[in-house]
Amino acid sequence: MAPFTARAATADEVARWDELVPANPLGGNVLQSGPFSRVKVRQGWQPIHLAVESQDYTSYVIAYQRSIPVLGALWYLIKGPDTARPEDVPPFVDAVVAHARRRPGRVFAVKIEPDFPDTEELRALFAGAGLVKTFNIQANDSTAILDLTPDENQLLRNLSSRGRNAVRRAIRDGVRAQPVEAGEDTYRTMYALMGQAQQGRLSAVPRPYEYYRGFWQEFVDAGMGRFYFVYEDGKPSVGAFVILYGRKATYKDGGSLPKRNQYGDSHLVQWEAILDMKRLGAREYDFCGTPPADRLKDKDHPQYGLGMFKTSFTKTVTDFAGCYDAVVRPRTYRVWHAVGERVARQIHWRRHRQPFY
Repeated sequence: MAPFTARAATADEVARWDELVPANPLGGNVLQSGPFSRVKVRQGWQPIHLAVESQDYTSYVIAYQRSIPVLGALWYLIKGPDTARPEDVPPFVDAVVAHARRRPGRVFAVKIEPDFPDTEELRALFAGAGLVKTFNIQANDSTAILDLTPDENQLLRNLSSRGRNAVRRAIRDGVRAQPVEAGEDTYRTMYALMGQAQQGRLSAVPRPYEYYRGFWQEFVDAGMGRFYFVYEDGKPSVGAFVILYGRKATYKDGGSLPKRNQYGDSHLVQWEAILDMKRLGAREYDFCGTPPADRLKDKDHPQYGLGMFKTSFTKTVTDFAGCYDAVVRPRTYRVWHAVGERVARQIHWRRHRQPFY
């Protein structure tokens, strides 16, 4: 395993952040982007921009820092680190831990979420490096990803028969899906559609409107986010918000009216977004969350309905490694792991009615 060193990113690197991160070995992740870092600042996280270097390559990553009373500080590399090989993750994290120890704030742990598929070999590699497996956080730790590299005709043929038929039927029936201009009216409409959607047994809108408005505005202002609506009887009936970051498109938010007459409308809005993202240079489309691959057909899973819809576009479900903790200060981490994290999440929820992470 090649050694790595970590340093603070320079002012010039931070200014070019959204050019540098998509050039990482795995293509970067939207949750490591400049717009998302500004969203996290409003939630109480401090972004620490890092350049982590080996003799082969440099990878840019944000460590989101949150201060924990009494204990110190937690670093969270959301959907990171981004390394060329799974074997590079332990030395990469060692470099980040060494850098964290040199900074003020008494960092006691670094939480990571490397985007490598979860395998027995990967779990053994991480366990051998002393990384501690914890509960997964992000919606797309298990997700369906559609390859956008085929031409449009082949892309349609690659959909499942259910998805392909829904798209063709909607087009034949004259259903129209289209991009819409961002703005307050669009935001309010999208939020309302999300509130009415019944996504399995999950709450469709776990955060307040102000959070979503700020999130959408950041990505729209950066030229990365687009809205798509289908209309029925002159009113929006299905909506989607999709982000393009580097060559990766992510279906971030969606919603719909519960009772609609246009067959295939939700498939068509995705198809419109897929083709638009492909035209803009995306090479993959992340549907951002399904049940794990071994629970796709489990009707008791809260994301069962979403999983069935998303896998009508691609049956490939990837289970990523999920969350691991790198221990920086063992004694403090034991307190955090045993009770501190649970208490911090409970207090944060009572105060803000929003998730801690």
